[in-house]
Amino acid sequence: MPIEFVCKIKFAEEDEKQKSKPDGDRESLIEESCTPPAKDLAVFAKSCSLHGINHIFVSGRLGIRQTLWALAFLTSLALFLYQAAKCAISYLEHPHVTALNEEASPEMVFPAVTICNINRFRFSALTDADIYHLANLTGLPPKNKDGHKATDLMYPAPDMQDIFNRTGHQLEEMLKSCNFSGHNCSVEDFSVVYTRYGKCYTFNGNKTTSRKSKQGGMGNGLEIMLDIQQDEYLPIWRETNETSLEAGIRVQIHSQDEPPYIHQLGFGVSPGFQTFVSCQEQRLTYLPQPWGNCRSSSKEKFPGYDTYSISACRLLCETNEVLRVCGCRMVHMPGTAAICPPSKINCVDRALAQLQKNSGDTCPCETPCNLTRYGKELSMVKIPSKGSARYLSRKYDKSEDYIRDNFLVLDIFFEALNYETIEQKKAYDVAGLLGDIGGQMGLFIGASILTVLEIVDYIYEMIKHRLQRLLRPKKDDKKNKNKHPLSTVATVGLEELKAKEPNDTPRSHPEGAYANTILPNHHQPPVPQPLHQPHHQHQHQHHHHAGRHGVFEDFAC
Repeated sequence: MPIEFVCKIKFAEEDEKQKSKPDGDRESLIEESCTPPAKDLAVFAKSCSLHGINHIFVSGRLGIRQTLWALAFLTSLALFLYQAAKCAISYLEHPHVTALNEEASPEMVFPAVTICNINRFRFSALTDADIYHLANLTGLPPKNKDGHKATDLMYPAPDMQDIFNRTGHQLEEMLKSCNFSGHNCSVEDFSVVYTRYGKCYTFNGNKTTSRKSKQGGMGNGLEIMLDIQQDEYLPIWRETNETSLEAGIRVQIHSQDEPPYIHQLGFGVSPGFQTFVSCQEQRLTYLPQPWGNCRSSSKEKFPGYDTYSISACRLLCETNEVLRVCGCRMVHMPGTAAICPPSKINCVDRALAQLQKNSGDTCPCETPCNLTRYGKELSMVKIPSKGSARYLSRKYDKSEDYIRDNFLVLDIFFEALNYETIEQKKAYDVAGLLGDIGGQMGLFIGASILTVLEIVDYIYEMIKHRLQRLLRPKKDDKKNKNKHPLSTVATVGLEELKAKEPNDTPRSHPEGAYANTILPNHHQPPVPQPLHQPHHQHQHQHHHHAGRHGVFEDFAC
């Protein structure tokens, strides 16, 4: 009995347009209509490298297994976020650690050594005019010549620079012997510098021609013998702010990059003793903001000095304050302003006292990021011995008592040819932060930077697909108004299918317009139904459906 399959396929007008085009120019309506949407969450979860989500986002209903996996994933994610937040907070605190190290060197630059006699003015060098002008500094009453009153004495205005230079202790008279690393030295190896003690002297203060030590230990540094000249000390008539009750010298060991600040940073050396000073160089490196609070060398040049130092900062602050209050500067202060006369010494004292009270607010001196300082260990022995007193007395034509009261020996040397480095380092930098977050990320959720990029890419594709769906219907509505779907019914007899070769299967559409496997649900063959009227004819039916999916929406066999 003959069996016929009746297939009805409805085509849109675009299909008819394909007939008029060459084979190479034909467009595939199936490819345009059946473009797959963006990947859904289940597909993304299977392909994503983020651990655990492929067990959570699966097709079908949510079960107990998916719920447990979701709880485990959320717990791991919470732990990761907690640890990452701790790492970020620790980084934002900018912690630092201090590293201490000791390094050896074949030779080391010898430090600058500044010495000052505690007595600022030699009594024998003062003239009547000097005593008259320096009454506020020395406490001495002005000399009264021929019974004249002090108010009757008339002297020209004092030149403080000249007074300090002329009446201060002269190194030519104080220095009895000098030796550096086995070689003799002299007054020419010292330079004049002014401090609160007046005229002082610095050994090895020139940075370009600094001397170097090639061996550590006693006898390999600076050894000098000084006469402090106590006979020239001013008598104490009354106490002033500048009155000193001590006898000896003040010494400061410092770098060539910083000026002496000897009245606060120096140490005393007493006559009648040989003082040994063992030095240890320390090189300190501090961190700038926000890890520390040091002044970077890249900042603007510090006015009045070649390099920035705390001593230079304090001297500049004192200078500015005295200039502001008194309109002048002291002889040891930097600048070109006029030097304060003795009549303004009380004004200077008040200004410096007020600055000392408010120095933290009005003049904060930051620590330089690179600093060199010298640790010191002092020891001393008494000189002269009974056997050497007579020899020194004959050599310098002084009495033994004068030798005991005025002579001293200062021996400064490196303990060893090594130096300490004290360096502040970042305890937590960006590399450490990224390493910790990456380790926590891999431990808890098995992710990496590429995983984050996968998630960002998926979000982008979803947003793009949503926008396309929102914008496409408006265009499709305009196209569908001009579409007139056509229906075609094809009747195929079973005998004809058997009689023909497999490659000669009749088609109801133009050759090449569609492949013979593109029909919807082609993988589900229709169940043949017997027809009681073999020669029954079906009329063409016309259906009008809107939308692009109407290309094959009516198909029946």
